[in-house]
Amino acid sequence: MATATVTYPEASERRRQQRAWYFYDWANSAYVTTVLTVLFSPYLASVAETAACGAPGTPERPCTQMLRIVGIPVSPGSLPLYVITATSLLSALLLPFVGAMADRSGHKKNLLGALAWIGAAATTSMVFVAGTNWLLGVVLLFVANLCLASSLVVYDSILCDIATPDERDQVSSRGWAFGYLGGGLLLALNLALVQGHELVGLTTQQAVRLSLASAGLWWAAFTIIPVVRLYNRPPIAVVAESGNAARQTLGQLLATLREARAYPMTLLFLVAYLFFNDGVQTVIYASSIYSSSQLGLGQNVLIATILLVQFVAFGGALLFGRIAGRFGSWRTILVALWVWIAIVVTAYFLPARQVAPVLALGVAIGVVLGGTQALSRSLYSQIVPKGREAEYFSLYQACERGMSWFGTLVFGLVHQITHSYRPAIVALVFFFVVGFVLLLLVDPRRAVRDAGNEQPAVL
Repeated sequence: MATATVTYPEASERRRQQRAWYFYDWANSAYVTTVLTVLFSPYLASVAETAACGAPGTPERPCTQMLRIVGIPVSPGSLPLYVITATSLLSALLLPFVGAMADRSGHKKNLLGALAWIGAAATTSMVFVAGTNWLLGVVLLFVANLCLASSLVVYDSILCDIATPDERDQVSSRGWAFGYLGGGLLLALNLALVQGHELVGLTTQQAVRLSLASAGLWWAAFTIIPVVRLYNRPPIAVVAESGNAARQTLGQLLATLREARAYPMTLLFLVAYLFFNDGVQTVIYASSIYSSSQLGLGQNVLIATILLVQFVAFGGALLFGRIAGRFGSWRTILVALWVWIAIVVTAYFLPARQVAPVLALGVAIGVVLGGTQALSRSLYSQIVPKGREAEYFSLYQACERGMSWFGTLVFGLVHQITHSYRPAIVALVFFFVVGFVLLLLVDPRRAVRDAGNEQPAVL
């Protein structure tokens, strides 16, 4: 295919827009860390348990009553996991339509802002989730998660407009680094508020609710920067379709899916990403239960490890961006996957009730976490056809969110069979090995050439 002719802004203007673009990573990471990773799931479970049993459950006296959702019995403690799973599966179906809409619109930054501010409003409204009002919490979590996923499709696609092929590894890495720093900073402040709530005259529940609201306000406020400073660009490679906007969007999406067979290396990368990213996400999800239930470590150690990973990942993303600048993102990701395999195997041998080895492993996770995610994004941006970036990034996000349950399923099944989390954690090696083998089969130069894009100097 012919190489796409793309006009980028001048270097000084590109840097200005790149700095503005970084701030959306900074903005939405506050929601990911404070709400999704740490505070909202246990809080929503406690509200649901209060509704079902009159009070939150405890390890000694767990809540055994069920909630009824359209006649289906649901354990209060499992409610947040079911909501996240449902939104992940719905996202996998919805995001391709969002991507097609973004590619046709020519107003990507406006769409980014609209999605972000709806999600931020839902997050800020979590301050009203109290007492037994679990249903409000479910609706708000559902809306916020869908808006986050949709906004990331638009955000990731903008990378192709503001960075040349040779700049993307570094720009993507800086964005991820900014996100880890911003998310970690607000999380540290919120955890300090929750831990020291009595010093400011608040109950634990009030401190948690204020922390949730702060994540929404942070998300909304810092989204203003990219929306104001980024430029919209006219769409290219638009499929001619008659009818209303919905029909045109559907026609664009169907055309993209039909043409996807012309990019076998891009599709192979997506399958590889599906596996190794599922391994990464499962390690993150499983780390808390592994530390507490298998290693016997307390909440304070878990909090310290989470914060350590966040801030080390800031430096790790920047480091991997520099390494990729010399050796290429494809080779650097392959090396990172071997590091992940070593991390998972090491976790199997961690001694119980020993804090130092857990913190050391947290440092290793932080170093490789940001680099794996940032370089996957930048490499993928090189191998998607011009004018279809949002649609292809919607497939990227759909692979991440629609299949992110497979690793947790394997983790749960192995634990159920063996009654131990040690074989469950080491079973995750499978995802990294399969991802490594599939990524090894990807020819990145051919993928760039097939997509009709400019070849970067290092890939």
